[in-house]
Amino acid sequence: MSLAPIYDVCAADATVLALIPDGNADIRLYPFGEAPEGVLKPYVVWQRIGGSPENYLTGRPDVDGCSLQVDVYGDTAASVLAVSVAIRYAIELKATITGFGPQDRDPDTKTYRDSFDVDWFVYR
Repeated sequence: MSLAPIYDVCAADATVLALIPDGNADIRLYPFGEAPEGVLKPYVVWQRIGGSPENYLTGRPDVDGCSLQVDVYGDTAASVLAVSVAIRYAIELKATITGFGPQDRDPDTKTYRDSFDVDWFVYR
């Protein structure tokens, strides 16, 4: 399955880069399970939650549908919402926001979270 180019699209956006820089001209946007322990907040993780190749009667499909869940974590609700909006604006001309997940705060760590889902057509 093809992977959605969420990192490349977000890293090319000046607002996203300004909100979640990692200090090395990269951004703090990680595939599931890859965020370093103790990472500076806010940061973003994403994971594939679904998808399928397009199916044609003849020939090999040239595009895959890919559904992602994006989670933004931070120390304040305002920082989390600012990053969520920036990420959405960066990707919504390339993909479709399909739903909004929970906004919550972890009772132990006091970390805020915002979540949304994205559908992306990825050409092979």
